[in-house]
Amino acid sequence: MIYLPPLRRFLLPALVIFALIVFYRSSLRVPTSIPSFVLHQPPPPPKGIHIPIADLGHQILPIQNTSENHLPPPKEYFYSYTKETKTKSSNGSVKTSTWSQPILNPNLAVLFRCPMRPNRYTNHVRLPNIVQNISQIAPNPTTKDTRVFWNPTIVSLPYWSKNQYLVVSRIVTDGNHQQNVLCEANVCYVGDGSEARVGEKPCTQDDLKYVGPAGGMRCVAPPVTLSVPPTPAEQCEGKFGSYVDIPGFHDPRIFWSGKGEPLMMVNTQSRYACFGLWMIDLRTLYPPLQRLLSSNPDHPSLGPLKSYPTLTELTRNPADTRSAIEKNWMFFYPANGESYIHYDLSSPYGGPRGRTFAKVLGNGLTTTNLTDALEMPCLRNVNADEPDEAKKNGTWHQATNSLRLILCSRVDKTCKPNADNSVFFAIVHRKHPNYLKLPLRYERYFIIWSAVPPFSMLGISQHPILMANETASGWSEAQNWDDAHIGRNKRLINSTMAQQQDGKGYWAYFTYTVSIAYAWGRKGDEVTNKTVGYLDDEVILGIGIDDAGQGFARVKAGDLLQCLRACPGRSSEK
Repeated sequence: MIYLPPLRRFLLPALVIFALIVFYRSSLRVPTSIPSFVLHQPPPPPKGIHIPIADLGHQILPIQNTSENHLPPPKEYFYSYTKETKTKSSNGSVKTSTWSQPILNPNLAVLFRCPMRPNRYTNHVRLPNIVQNISQIAPNPTTKDTRVFWNPTIVSLPYWSKNQYLVVSRIVTDGNHQQNVLCEANVCYVGDGSEARVGEKPCTQDDLKYVGPAGGMRCVAPPVTLSVPPTPAEQCEGKFGSYVDIPGFHDPRIFWSGKGEPLMMVNTQSRYACFGLWMIDLRTLYPPLQRLLSSNPDHPSLGPLKSYPTLTELTRNPADTRSAIEKNWMFFYPANGESYIHYDLSSPYGGPRGRTFAKVLGNGLTTTNLTDALEMPCLRNVNADEPDEAKKNGTWHQATNSLRLILCSRVDKTCKPNADNSVFFAIVHRKHPNYLKLPLRYERYFIIWSAVPPFSMLGISQHPILMANETASGWSEAQNWDDAHIGRNKRLINSTMAQQQDGKGYWAYFTYTVSIAYAWGRKGDEVTNKTVGYLDDEVILGIGIDDAGQGFARVKAGDLLQCLRACPGRSSEK
C-alpha cells in the first residue's frame, strides 16, 4: 500500500482537475449565458480598428493578427463621401467623377497643355527653377563636422513656427549601419530680395560658406540623431541574407497626414519578410515638435491625436501578396480624413499585380486592393517604339509622398473643391541602368489620380522634368544644354551660372527626388491643410545629389504639372 503524507495525497487529483480546466478553456466555446465559467472578460479589438456595429444588415468578420491572411470589412465601408467633394447626388446615390476618360474632363485641360518644348536629345523639359543646397552645419559651429548628408526629406512647419522647415537626412556611412538626423531649418536669399519668399532673410557670409553663392537652406541648430527601435527580420534569404545584421533604418520619408500629424515612414527589417515599411509619429522622436503643435495661437489645443505613437509596421493584405523587400509606398489622404496606401503602379508589361492601393484600417492593417477592376493601365512600354537606346530599359518606381491639389488658383474665390477638380499628385522615377546594371539616372515624372473614390489614375508627365541646373547622365554636355536657348530658360540659366560659379558640365548629373511638400509661408496654414494646395502654391522638392549631397527646389504646382498625358480611363468591358 502506497503511503502519502496528508498534504501530498491531494496532489494527483489537483493535477487532473487543472488539466481538465486547461483543456476546457482552450478547446471549448464558453456560452455567454454561463458567465460564472468565464474567468476574465475577453480582450477588446485592437486599438485603431473601428468596426461599425449600428445599422448593419450582416455580420462583419473580425480582423486577425496582421501576420495572417486577415479579412477586411465589407466593401461598402472602404470609402466615405463628404459634402466637400460633393460625391452624393440629391437622391442620395453615390457619385464619383463625371468623366470615365480623363481627357474629357475640362478641369484637367490646364494639365495637358505643353507651354515648353522638350530637349530634342534627352526629351527632358527643363524648368527655370534651380536646385539649391542644404547644409546641416548650424551657425557658429564649435567643431568641424565631416559627415556627409544626403537624401533630404522635407516638410514645412506651421505658420506660427519661428523656423520654416523640418529636414530629415541620411548620413553616408560605411554600409555596416544606417544613420539619420533631423533639424529645423530656414532658407536665406542672395541679391536684392526681389525674389525672396515670405519670412526669408538675406544670406550672411557664413551662410554662403556652407550653402554656396546661390543661397539655400541651413539648419538653425546641430541636427539630432533619430533613434528608432531595432526590428527583427522574419526571413532574409539568398542575396538578402546580409541585410539581417545591418542596424538602423533607411529611406525615411516625412510628411503631414490629413489630420495634421507629422509622420515618418522608414524602411527596416520586417516581422513578415526581410524588409518592410514602418510608421511613427515624429513627435515621439522629437519632443519640440509636440510643443510647437500645442502652441497654435489661433486654436489652442494639445495638437492632433497620434495614430502612430510607437513604431508600427504597415502591411499588405492578403499576406501572400507581400514581397521579401517592400519599399517606396506612399500615403494619400482624401478630404474626409481617411488614409490610403498606394503600393504599386500599373506595369506596362502586364503581370499579376498591376496598380494596387488599399485603405488603412488602423495599427498597420489594410483592406485588400481597391483598384477599379475596369481601370486600364496608364504606364506605357516606352521600349516598344523607342529608337534611342539611351531611353530604353527603364523601370518605374514610386518616389515621394503625395499631395492633394485643387485645380484653380488660391486667389480665385469662386473655385470650390469638387469631385472633378480635386486630384492627388506625386513623383515617380523611371530608373535607367548602366552597362553594369547600376543606376545611371533617375528621371522625374509626375502622376495624378482622382481625389475621390475610386481614385482613378488620370495622367502622367509626357516628358521627364529637370530643374535649371540639373544634368541628365547618359548624354553629353552639349546635348544636355541644347535647350538652354529656349525662351525664358536663357536668362535664368545664365544668371544661375553666375551664381553657381561652375560650368554647366559640373552641375549635378545624378539626382533623385525624395519628398514633396507645400512650401512655407501660406497665411493661416493650419496643419490639417498641409497636404492641400492650389495651382499657384509653391511645392518644395527634397532632392538627393550624386549619392553624396542634398538640395531642394521650389516650383509652383501648376508649373510642375504641365504637359501631362491623359490616362485611358475605364474600360467599357465588364
